Amino acid sequence: MDFIDQIKILAAKIPKLSESIKTEEATKNALVMPLLNILGYNVFDPTEVVPEFTTDYGTKKGEKVDYAITQDGKPIILIECKNIDADLDKEHASQLFRYFSVSEAKIGILTNGIVYRFYTDIDAPNKMDDKAFLEINLLDIKEPLINELKRFKKESFNIDDLANVACELKYTKEIKLILANEINSPSEEFVKHFAKKVTNSPFTQSVREKFTILTKNALNQFINDRINERLKLAMSEDSLSSNPTEQVQASNLNEGKESPTSDTSNNNLERILTTGEELEGYYIIKAILRESLDLKRIAIRDKKSYCGVLLDDNNRKPICRMYFNTKQKYLGLFTEDRDEEKVPIEDLNCIYNYADKLKSTVNSYDIGKLNLEGTN
Repeated sequence: MDFIDQIKILAAKIPKLSESIKTEEATKNALVMPLLNILGYNVFDPTEVVPEFTTDYGTKKGEKVDYAITQDGKPIILIECKNIDADLDKEHASQLFRYFSVSEAKIGILTNGIVYRFYTDIDAPNKMDDKAFLEINLLDIKEPLINELKRFKKESFNIDDLANVACELKYTKEIKLILANEINSPSEEFVKHFAKKVTNSPFTQSVREKFTILTKNALNQFINDRINERLKLAMSEDSLSSNPTEQVQASNLNEGKESPTSDTSNNNLERILTTGEELEGYYIIKAILRESLDLKRIAIRDKKSYCGVLLDDNNRKPICRMYFNTKQKYLGLFTEDRDEEKVPIEDLNCIYNYADKLKSTVNSYDIGKLNLEGTN
C-alpha cells in the first residue's frame, strides 16, 4: 500500500477513535504508535523505539520523554506526546526542549496524535527552535506535506538532508504566514511599499487609510483572478476530455438511482461531503486491488445516497458502492451482468471478506476489453 494511503487510512479512523481516547497513554497506543509503524519503525523493539526515554539533565535526574527513535544505539528523534484533546499552542514542550540540548537527537516532535510538530536547531546549534519547521494535521491532510513526512521513514532518514530541508520549510512557512496576515490586515510598511509604486503623493494619514483599503482589495482581487484562471483551465480541459456517448451510457447505469449532485440544467449545485468512513473504505478497496491493478486506475465518486468506487473513473465500470450513511452499512457489489447486489456489513473490515469478488469484477472489465480488441 502506498505511504499516502496508509496515512489516510489512519487519519480516517481518528473521528471514531477519538470518542474512546481519554488519556495520553490511549493517544500513544491508538494514534502515535501506528504512525511510527507506518514510518517503518518497530514500536515493539526497544533497540529501535525506546519508550520513556531517560537522560539526566543538570541536577534533574530521571526525567523522561515519551519516545526516542534510535539508530546505531543513539537517539535521532525525540517525541513528546500529549492527550488527543491537548491544544499544542498552549502546551510547552519543556521536557523535549531540555532533552534536545543534551542528547544527540536533531529532531524533536510534539504531538497530540492528530497534529505533529517537527523541530530542529536552525536558529542556534544544539538548542531546539521555538517554532516548528513542519506541522502535519492528520485531519487536514495536505499531500505536499505528507511527501515531506516521507523523509522521516526509517529507510530514508538522513539528518544531513533534513537539515537543509528543515531550513527551507521553516522560512517558507513563516513567509506564507506573514503574507496571510498582510492580506487580511495590511501593515503600514506593506501599504507604504505599494503606495510609493503608484503615486507621488506624500504618505499622509489620509493616503495611508485610502491605500490600506486599496491594497487589501487589490490583493484579494489578484488571488481571486488567479483562482478563476485555474478553474477555467481545469473546466476547459475537462470539457475537451469528456465523451458525450459515454455520458449517455453512464446515465443508463444510474437509471432509477438519484441523479448526480451537479445538475447543470438548473444550476442546482449541492455540496456532498465524503465521510471518513467512506475514505477508509476506499483505501481498503485500493489495498485489496493493489497487487493486480495500477492504483491510479481506481477512482472515487460520491453521490447523495452512496459513494461509488470506479475503474478508470468510468461510470460504466463500477467496482462497488458504499452505503455508509445509515445505521446499517451496505456494500454494493456487481455481477457479471452489472446487476448490483447490496450486502450488509457490520464494520469496514468486512470489506476484506469480498476481496475475491472485487478482484473478479475488475478482471471482468479488463477481460471484456481484451476480447473486444481481439475482434477488431
